[in-house]
Amino acid sequence: MTEVFYLLMAALLLITILFGLIRVARGPTAADRMLAVQLFGTTGVALVLLLAKGFDQPRLYDVALVFAVLAAIVLIGFVRLYWRAGERDRSHG
Repeated sequence: MTEVFYLLMAALLLITILFGLIRVARGPTAADRMLAVQLFGTTGVALVLLLAKGFDQPRLYDVALVFAVLAAIVLIGFVRLYWRAGERDRSHG
């Protein structure tokens, strides 16, 4: 596969990030926003992997691995934050 194919796929993934930004802005729920942020992490990993393969830069595989770990950590942080907010709402209501 050629370099052009990988760049086209990377452009397609960037378009999915734009749709994710719309979901983050419009919501309607916190869960929708959390899933959109998880989409950013997954898409970021895929973008870096495509660029690593397209430009023959094996060092970028390590960057993709770091992005994957960070995306999981951010998701855990969002879930904990949402969980605590839900507990406060239930205790006051």
